[in-house]
Amino acid sequence: MNQQLQSGKLYIVSTPIGNLEDITMRALRILKEVDLIAAEDTRHTRKLLSHYGISTKLVSYHCHNEHQRVTSLINQIQEGKKIAVVSDAGTPGIADPGFLLAREAFHNNIIPEVIPGASALTFAVAASGLPIDKFFFYGFLPVKSGRRGNALVQLCGEDKTVVIYESPHRMGKLLSELAELLAPETMIAVIREATKLHEEILRGTIAEINLQTKDRVWKGECVVVISPQNAKKRESNSDDSD
Repeated sequence: MNQQLQSGKLYIVSTPIGNLEDITMRALRILKEVDLIAAEDTRHTRKLLSHYGISTKLVSYHCHNEHQRVTSLINQIQEGKKIAVVSDAGTPGIADPGFLLAREAFHNNIIPEVIPGASALTFAVAASGLPIDKFFFYGFLPVKSGRRGNALVQLCGEDKTVVIYESPHRMGKLLSELAELLAPETMIAVIREATKLHEEILRGTIAEINLQTKDRVWKGECVVVISPQNAKKRESNSDDSD
C-alpha cells in the first residue's frame, strides 16, 4: 500500500450544542485540515464554520441518506482523503448519525479518531443534580403508542437514573405519562436549550413539574432526567463512596 492510501483518516468530531464557544481547539484544527466534512445539515454546519473562518468542503450525511453515503465516504478515505463527520450538535452517533460510518470504518480496518467535546447527554447528567454514579441513556422514545408505552414502563422501573431525549411538541405528553407511572415524589430534572440563550433547568418531583408546566407550550431541545426508584439508597451509597 502506497503512502497516499495510508494517509486517509476518519474523524468523529463533537461540535457545540448551542454556544459556539463550546468547541475545542483540536476540533477547529481538524475541521480546517480535513478534505471533506460530512455534516448532518450542511446549512447548520456552514454557520459554525463561517464563525471560525473555515472553508472546508461540506457534504450532507443524515439519517435519510447515511446508508447511501457510507460506501462513498469509506472509498474516499481508502483513496487517501481525510474526512470529518459532524452532527448538528454534540457528538455524532449519540442519537445522531455517525454509528453506521464508524462501524463500516472498523470493518475496513480504518480506526476513527474521536474528537471529544460537547454533548447534551453529559450536560444533562451533570446539571440534573440526581444520582449519576450509574445512569441509563435511552435517547428518543418511540412515537407509536404501544412501543412508547412499553419503553416507558421499563424505564420507570429502572434502579438507576434514566436520561431521555424528547422533542418539544411531545414534552407535555411525556410529563403526563411519567406522572401516571412514577411515584409522585420521584425527582426529575428537565434541561431545555442547554448552553443556549434561553437555557433552563427545572428540578423537582414529577408531580410538581407536571403541575407547573401543564399549560406550557414547549420550545427548544429537551432532556428529561429521572431519578431511580430507590433514589435515597443510591444517594447514600454515592456519599459513602466519596
